[in-house]
This record gives sequence, C-alpha cells and structure tokens, in this order.
Amino acid sequence: MRSSLLHTSTLLTIFISSLLHAQPFLSSLHAGSDDPVFTTYAAPLTRSQYKADQGYTMMWCDPEKGVGFESHNGPCFTLAFQTDSVFRNTLQSFYREPVITVSYNNLVKFHYYPFRDIRVEVFFDVFSSTIAISDIIIENESPFEKVITFYPCLYSLSPGEDDPSTDESDSACFHFSLYKPRDRWMKEHDIPVAEELNGLLHLSVHPDESRCTVQTAGQIKSAGDDLFRSYKQFLLDGKPAAAKVLFIKLTKSVFLRPGQNYHFRIIVGVEDKSNDQDAFVTSCQAAQDIDLNGLLRDDEKLYSGIPKLNLANTDYEALYWNAFSLLRQCMMPPEGECHYNYYIFSREPKWGWGYGGQVFHESLSMLAYAMMDGAGAMNSQRVFIERQHKDGYINYRTGPYLDETIPYDNQLTTSAPWFSYENNEIFRITGDTGFLKQAYDAGKRLYDYFIVHRDSDHDGLCEWGGHGELESVRDARVAVWDEVGWPSYFECLDLNAILVKEARALEAMAHTLGLKDEERHWDTEAAHRTQFINSTMWDTVDGFYYHVNRTDHSFTFKSKDDLKRKEIIGFLPLWAGIATKEQAARLVRHLTDMEEFGRSNGIPSLSAADSYYNPIGYWNGPVWVQWNYLVFRGLLDYGYDREAAGLAQRVCDAMVWHLHHDHVFWELYSADDHRAGWNETYIWAGIVARMLSDMKENGLLH
Repeated sequence: MRSSLLHTSTLLTIFISSLLHAQPFLSSLHAGSDDPVFTTYAAPLTRSQYKADQGYTMMWCDPEKGVGFESHNGPCFTLAFQTDSVFRNTLQSFYREPVITVSYNNLVKFHYYPFRDIRVEVFFDVFSSTIAISDIIIENESPFEKVITFYPCLYSLSPGEDDPSTDESDSACFHFSLYKPRDRWMKEHDIPVAEELNGLLHLSVHPDESRCTVQTAGQIKSAGDDLFRSYKQFLLDGKPAAAKVLFIKLTKSVFLRPGQNYHFRIIVGVEDKSNDQDAFVTSCQAAQDIDLNGLLRDDEKLYSGIPKLNLANTDYEALYWNAFSLLRQCMMPPEGECHYNYYIFSREPKWGWGYGGQVFHESLSMLAYAMMDGAGAMNSQRVFIERQHKDGYINYRTGPYLDETIPYDNQLTTSAPWFSYENNEIFRITGDTGFLKQAYDAGKRLYDYFIVHRDSDHDGLCEWGGHGELESVRDARVAVWDEVGWPSYFECLDLNAILVKEARALEAMAHTLGLKDEERHWDTEAAHRTQFINSTMWDTVDGFYYHVNRTDHSFTFKSKDDLKRKEIIGFLPLWAGIATKEQAARLVRHLTDMEEFGRSNGIPSLSAADSYYNPIGYWNGPVWVQWNYLVFRGLLDYGYDREAAGLAQRVCDAMVWHLHHDHVFWELYSADDHRAGWNETYIWAGIVARMLSDMKENGLLH
C-alpha cells in the first residue's frame, strides 16, 4: 500500500512551500512510510529521568500490525476499529496508511484512514519518562451517519504477580504490572534501571467494555485474541513459553453525524514500583489536560536556533533535521553523579552497553549537537571534567551511576582521547571562554596522562594500554587485534595521530587564551610527533600508514609485514594534519580505489581487498559515520573538495535510504549494500548533521 501522494516529487513541493512560508521543517511534513523521517520518540530533556525512562517507536509500517506505539518488552498500544460490521486492526486492512505532518524528538502528529471516510488524527507526545499522551480525533467525513466502535489495546511483558485491574474510583483507569528485565551488562555493572514497574492506562472517556488478562507466551502462541494475534512475533520473539504477557482490550462505540468528530485521550504511564504510586496516578490523570500545542511550540523554539541549510535535496534536508531529533533525544538531565546534562547512546531500545554513560568517541556527536544546544554540549563535556582524576585520567565510561575504569594488566582503561579536539570544536561554536579555560586545563592533564602511562618504552610513540581493544574504540573484529596481536604490543598509529590532533587543539586553545609560551610548546609537541609518525609508520611501498612493532618499529610482529593491514585508521593522518601533500595524494588514491576503500556507502573500516573484510561485520568493514566524518574533514583540509563531497554524499545516501525504509539511525552501515546494524537509534550517527553543515559551508551543497 503506497499512495502516489507520498512520493518525493510531492514532498519537494510541500517542503519548498513550507520553507517559503518560514515554517519549521519538522512542523511542515507530509511524510508517508516511504519518506525519510525518524520515528522513535522519548521524553524531553527537562522531564526525563534515568531509572524508569520509557521511550516509544511509532508502529506504522508493518502491514501485519496496526498503528500505534511500541517499545522493547512493552508497553505497546494501538487502536482497532469497526463500523458497518467491518472490523479492521492491521495496516494492510486500513483504507489509507498514516501521513506524518509533525515530528520532533518527543512528539509526532499524523493522520490515517481505517475506513474510506473515517479519518483518525493523532497527536502523540512522550511527555515525561513515565507518561505518554495520545490525543485522538475520529472524524466522520462521509455523508452518512456512522456508529464507530474503537478498541484501545495495550500489551506488555508482565511479572504475572497481579492481575490488571480497574481503578475503584475511576472506571476509565486501569492498573497493571510490567516486567522490563535488565540485560546481563546492566546487571554486571549494577545499573539501577527499574525492572518491576507499575503501569497505568487512563482514558478521558469511560469504555463500554474492558478485558484485562495475563497469559503465558505459550498460551498466546496457540490461541490468543484476534487483536493480539498480530503482535505475537514482536513481543514474544525469543521469550520462553512461561513468559507472562499482559493484554488490555477496551471497547467504545460512538455515534457520529456527517462532519462530526469524537475527541479523546489515552494516557499510558510506567513508573518504578518503589516510587510514590498515588503521585504517579495523579500525574497520569492530570496529563488529560496538558496543552499539547504548547509542547509543540516549545520544540519549535528549541529547534529555531539550529542553522538552516535550506537544501534543494529534500532527502538531505530531512536527514539534517531528523539527526538533531536523534541527538536531542539522547540527552538526559543532571542526575546521580552527573551534575551536568549527559547523554546515553539510545533510549529506545534501551540496552546495557548504551545506557551506562558517556565515552569520548560517542562525544564526537557533540560537534553536531553544539549547533542546537551549545550550553548542553559544553555541559556534557563537563561531565568528564568533573570526574577527572588528579593524575589526569578520565574514566572509560562516565555516567550518572557508573564510573567504569576496567582495570587490566595493572592499568586503568581510558578511551581514545578525542577530548581537546571536541572541546575546541565546541568552543568554536559557542565562543564561551570560561568553558575554554576549564577544558584547556583538563585537556592538558589528560594529554600528560597518555604521555606518562602509554609510552612504556619512553621512545616518544605511544601504545594503547589498559584493556587496549576497548581503549582503542575499535573493540571487536579488528584485523590487527584479531589476527596479529594485542594493541599494547604496537606503537599504534591511531593513538599517535589522535595525540597530534589533541596537541594541535591545545595549541589553538592556548592561542585563544593568550598563553604564548604554551602555544609554542604544543606546536613543538605536535610537530615532533608528526615527524616521528612519518618517519616510522609511513610505508613508502604501499603509500599507507600502519602500526609498527613496539620493539623495533618494523611492520613485522609474528610474520613478515603482518602489521600491514589497510584499516580506516590509515587515513587519520589526513584529519590530524600529519601527512605531507605527497603522502595525502597517495592516501586519496586508496580512498577512491573501489577495490579498497571507495565503496558504495562510504569508507569501510577495513579495505575490501583484505581477506578479513566483511561489509556488515564490525570493525572489519562497515561504514562508521563518525570516522567517515573525520576523514571527510581531512579531505577538506587538504583541498580535496570533490573527493570530500563524494564521500559525504555516499554516507548521506546510505543513511537516507534507511530513514526511508526503517526510519531509524544505526550504529553502523554496510559499506556495499542496504544493510545496517548492530544497534539502532544510536547517538553518534547524529554527527551527519555536522557533515551536512560543513558541506554547505564549503560550497559543496546547494
């Protein structure tokens, strides 16, 4: 089911019209399921909290499901309809699929037609971490009187301890229990995410009938209600037969004359069982009166400060604005040990590795987020600064309830030191010298920590330490780590290139702060390491940079030249300004060689000519957006504008394809075809907004 009204040509007309009338881009959509729009939603920063945070993904593309909202392990909710004895509950049975008209990080407006002349208008808002609001208008557009029966349905995993029940004082209020188990990583790290929760379903109207049951997964798979049958696979996939599933089905019939509509709200609340439940119920009931248009105006004001690109390519324009929704959605307010706002990798779905706190390499996304919220980007970096150790060390991961140091081989594990680089880039956007002074001091101490603790032979080149694979960012399926040796055995190209960039950033910061002696020091430091990298890690035969053996600075560890594996790190000298013009030219030849790195969707993390290459593996082939951004910046700095534009366009096209087809941002993208993985709704994909902005600034986009 695909309406021609939703094709790109129509979008072009609508989008250009909206721009001419100065309407916010995300408030002026006309997007169907074939169009590029991000449809995962979470609470705004000011009303979010960590332990019982609930986000939702819009359910609007699967023909075997209905239209509504779902989340990992629930709650999930939808509407079914009946009129003239015809019952419809799945998208494939509806007359016309949803059209989204507004979409921000926390809210969406859309309409659809379950029957030809019955229009359903929905305004959905994740008001807080515990409350979601669906404001619904059902309108009879036919010339005849109609009796419309609608069925609000909610389903979720349940602990099975208590049967769902109706509130004694309010027959439109339903109480239930949820079970949202923590994954193994959360348990191992004692992440205090609530597993046992109380839920509440509240309608602004009293249903005619209600049915509330808890069944085992085995019972549902063998039988189950017609309404529930469509959702079995999503909710029950991988669950044991004994898993308990909650199902609430309500029934309401209304009589509508021609042109008449019926307006009601559904409130879904989820709260930690240990919290005040009376206050929770009161908050859910009060949500019936919240002004949703006021919430929309808040979003429009927030997004109004983002630089406008006004691109002719409406797919790229959509990618740009939706990337900011991803970034904003991942931001959380101060809580626990974080006295400033911080981010998590993903809020829906929620998964352990992505829910622990901040890491330097994910913080590359702040280069884009600063364009939306400069103060928030600076405060996110302050989370690292406030927890920095006296010796300059900063945690591998820093969150509200986690200081992850990962002791290994008598060393603490930190992360790849993209720190002063990030801070200086953020300063270039905000111009806040107070932040710059604070960041400069922290950056100096972190740099010195690496020099003291990551140069075990004191020869001027550094190796990864602690748990080297984690510290290097590239933490799985790395050609050298897997097939040659452990990171600490090598003078590592990636680390030393990053340290050059850190020294250059500290040099720029010292210049801004008027610290001339220190500026000269950082220039000397960067120049010395640059010379050492070029004399040691550059292979004149291949025209490429590699790690070298720590003991003799050769490209051999176990067998001759086994360190000569062409990985994406070989291009970091472009980004760091290390390569000479001649070296840059040879690197660009590798970048544009279709048999190596010139792949369809961007630069893979490993050359396609390598036997270990997998275009949708992990660090052995896929396209990582943030690394492609760094190489893109290096190409611009060396004057390779055409190559930079081509690279950025391939990356953007791959991301746009997935926004068209699955409406999410992914952790990584296949280098060669339309696949993506491993984790969805992943914060660092948002750096694409900065890539698009840089393209526009450099005259590479119109």
